[in-house]
Amino acid sequence: MKGLRIGFAISGSFCTIDGVLSVIQSLADEGADITPILSFSASTTDTRFGRCADLHAKLEKITGKKPLDTLVGVEPIGPQGLLDVLVVAPCTGSTLGRLANGISDTPVALAVKAQLRCCRPVVIAVSTNDALGASMRNISLLNNAKNIYFVPFKQDNPISKPNSMIADFSMIPETISAAIEGKQIQPLIIS
Repeated sequence: MKGLRIGFAISGSFCTIDGVLSVIQSLADEGADITPILSFSASTTDTRFGRCADLHAKLEKITGKKPLDTLVGVEPIGPQGLLDVLVVAPCTGSTLGRLANGISDTPVALAVKAQLRCCRPVVIAVSTNDALGASMRNISLLNNAKNIYFVPFKQDNPISKPNSMIADFSMIPETISAAIEGKQIQPLIIS
């Protein structure tokens, strides 16, 4: 991944952000040039899983860059061709809905729109409690869209949360490599 320009867009699945930070650290250690992007929610919300100021600080320490967290900040991604690939991890149900319906009113959604504008790959790592419910329609629409690739995902707790699914974040690097070659790794839904 050395020299690869990767955007990492983080949305508000707060319980999974630490897992994503580990992947970002690993890719940075391999020499990837990472641009962090935060949704409004991830950028401004303190939760029991962590403070937003700490998330900003961790991302800046790992990447050497301040996270982009405004519409104005992410808009140049497309016109200036800033990224080789954009990863949305974690990608919440709300973000899936925005992407599937062409709504670009958050930094993450606009970053995706900007990336797709130049026909460059977007990798989505799902993390939503309603993947097998309301969000499945959006996952299906995006799965058929050009230049969008999914990190394989699975049910994370089929007994207590039967509609919930989460991407296997350890497969993000493999999915990035395949996406750059225009391929979706399979199987998409894993056990």
